[in-house]
Amino acid sequence: MGLFWGKNKKNNVQGQQQGTMQPVRISRGMIALVDIIAPSSVEVDFNYIRVGEKFYKTFFVVGYPRFVSSNWLSVLIDFGHSLNTSMFIYPTSSPDILSDLKRKIAEMEATIASQLDVGVAIDPTVQAALEDGLNLQEELARGIERFFQFSLYITISGDSIEDITGAAKRLESTLSSILIITKTATLQMEDGFKSTIPIGQDRLFITRNMDTTSLASTFPFSSATLTQDEGIMYGINLQNGSLIVFDRYSLENANEVVLGTSGAGKSYLIKLESMRQLMFGTEVIVIDPEGEYETLAKSLGGEFVSFTASSPIKINPFDLSGAYQEGENELGLKILSLHGLLKIVLGQLDPGHEAVLDKAFMETYRQKGITTDPETQKKEPPLMEDLYKVILGMEDEISRDLALRLEKFIKGSLSGMFNQQSNFDIKNPFTVFSIKGLEEELRSIAIHIILDFVWTRIRKTLKKRLLIIDEAWYLMKYEDSASFVYGIAKRARKYFLALTTATQDVRDFLATDYGKAILSNSSVQVLLKQSPTEIDKIANIFYLSGQEKEFLLSANVGEGLFFAGLNHVAMKVVAAPFENPIITSSPEELVRMQEGDRSL
Repeated sequence: MGLFWGKNKKNNVQGQQQGTMQPVRISRGMIALVDIIAPSSVEVDFNYIRVGEKFYKTFFVVGYPRFVSSNWLSVLIDFGHSLNTSMFIYPTSSPDILSDLKRKIAEMEATIASQLDVGVAIDPTVQAALEDGLNLQEELARGIERFFQFSLYITISGDSIEDITGAAKRLESTLSSILIITKTATLQMEDGFKSTIPIGQDRLFITRNMDTTSLASTFPFSSATLTQDEGIMYGINLQNGSLIVFDRYSLENANEVVLGTSGAGKSYLIKLESMRQLMFGTEVIVIDPEGEYETLAKSLGGEFVSFTASSPIKINPFDLSGAYQEGENELGLKILSLHGLLKIVLGQLDPGHEAVLDKAFMETYRQKGITTDPETQKKEPPLMEDLYKVILGMEDEISRDLALRLEKFIKGSLSGMFNQQSNFDIKNPFTVFSIKGLEEELRSIAIHIILDFVWTRIRKTLKKRLLIIDEAWYLMKYEDSASFVYGIAKRARKYFLALTTATQDVRDFLATDYGKAILSNSSVQVLLKQSPTEIDKIANIFYLSGQEKEFLLSANVGEGLFFAGLNHVAMKVVAAPFENPIITSSPEELVRMQEGDRSL
């Protein structure tokens, strides 16, 4: 009821004479708050209640398992339908419980004694109940346990009667699997519904005695949340609708692995994350085999580098960082990387070839005045041609074989690709290296060279960076390049770097020890839709439940499991309307957007 102080003509004089103002009621003809929030209609049936356009059906629990473990009610939280669950707990007097328990024990002992007298086999349920009763009696007497009355009610909601009927069958089946027996609140639907809305009223009062230990285990603390005060939004938690906001740099390492089938939404997620990381001042570098990041790079004012044999941009694989790190042998690490590159370029090498190469690398750098002394490493580095000349000068059979295999990269059609000084540096905060224009056989070589170039630049200056290697299985095909990626993953935190590796070829990625090591050195892991041929392998590695396996097999685009540290949740990737056009790879959406442009 609202009041205000008013004046009317009739009472004005009187009010002035008395020096007071009279309250005037204004509630008449006004709509109360309860009328505003109340539904348009309520229909109560024997087996359901309809509130507005929604249907509800309430159950109460009458049977519980004999033994329970922690989170035994987590199935309610993880149930794939909207539920309202209420628990009511009433403390009881221990002396009264002890008295009742003593009487029940006496009855069960008498039952067992009578069965023995007539030679009938003892009922095992009575025997078990007697043992439980005696144990509980002792614990209550010693004050170890207390007794409570416990009520558990569940209300299912749906858009139709068929909807709640189907969900009810699934719920009853799920609960019966853990020995929980439910009954429908027939003829009590209104009271059941009121018992499960947040007003704290138990209108049914269907209780079961429960001790402290069992009661404590009923609270389902199983719904994980990944919402931090800082970080970027990855998507929505499918279990509870909360936002997944997370700062990967807050973990022991900021590395991430994204696994999923083709079309599962890997690139969509990574593009979205990279764009949002950029807004928080993170420098983003992408190695893009398929040219998928071109639109994103140009939209964000980034630099898109198309790496081909005819491209004016050149990268010298012999580049050194020029940055001295205590305890690190910069030249030794570079030569180790070059060994890996040459194995990809030349094919498999035996120990004799590797020994000759190692000697040739050292000599090639020495001729340019570069040694293990950091001061000399700032000089202009050698080229692939310089290595070729050194190998030719050794004049032995192994050297001649190496020189012959290397010749096409020096004098052949690919001579301009790896045999010039670098004329490019990473200056844009969003840089994409694309190798889409290269032949398949050259892609692994190019990725290795670009990755080494990027890693060299990263070690020069310390800043917050994100390095993305899309379709990482290209590198997993070769042990040396896989080892190189693992080395980056292991040392990334030292340089404030977050490494993201993504692949659709889960089998190739996890087939090697290095792939598994990269996975174990990634604090963030995202599993999107998986193929039936890979799901068992994935399930074994990530210790997935049967329900999680089914979820990954049937997941929609952009849905999956998000692992961060010790927590993992079911996630749906969500982009804003202005973000979607520049990150989508969907052919249908791209065609629609092109047609829309032409219609303008």
